[in-house]
Amino acid sequence: MSPNAVYHAAFQLVRGPFVLGLCAGVLAGCTRSEKGEAAEAKTEAAEAHESHEDELTPFQLKNGIGPITEEVKVGPVDKGLAAQGEKAFSAKCTACHKIGEKYVGPALGGVTERRTPTYVMNMILNPQEMYEKHPVARELLGEFMTQMPNLGLTRDEARAIMEYLRTQGAAAAAAK
Repeated sequence: MSPNAVYHAAFQLVRGPFVLGLCAGVLAGCTRSEKGEAAEAKTEAAEAHESHEDELTPFQLKNGIGPITEEVKVGPVDKGLAAQGEKAFSAKCTACHKIGEKYVGPALGGVTERRTPTYVMNMILNPQEMYEKHPVARELLGEFMTQMPNLGLTRDEARAIMEYLRTQGAAAAAAK
């Protein structure tokens, strides 16, 4: 056998385990690095969460942070407003939200049973600051890993969507 053939045969025997070992080492290093970065990011997020939560008023903790600074009072469902809200919801929200199931964002069936109308409207109108400062919004961001964009809706549009969501309670969501 020629020296070239011996070299080639030896290289073939060594190449497989070498490449496999190299890949395993790289992956292990990346995983450790990503885990370390994720843990560090989680710690930073927790610290930011704690510091902002201390800065919020009781009103903001209950009703969110945004342009709606007084509690929204609701009576019986306004069917006309809810119909407008359903159209706006279908056009603006369904790419990420479903009523009865988690999707890109949380399921919104029963959201008005879990959150105040003011909170819902502030989340629609001011999602960025809500994610930065409000503990519930930060928790949702941690769960879904996707921020809701500011869609530039008006107060009237947000109010209509909130009215539609009032018609989509937990029972309605379960039936879908």
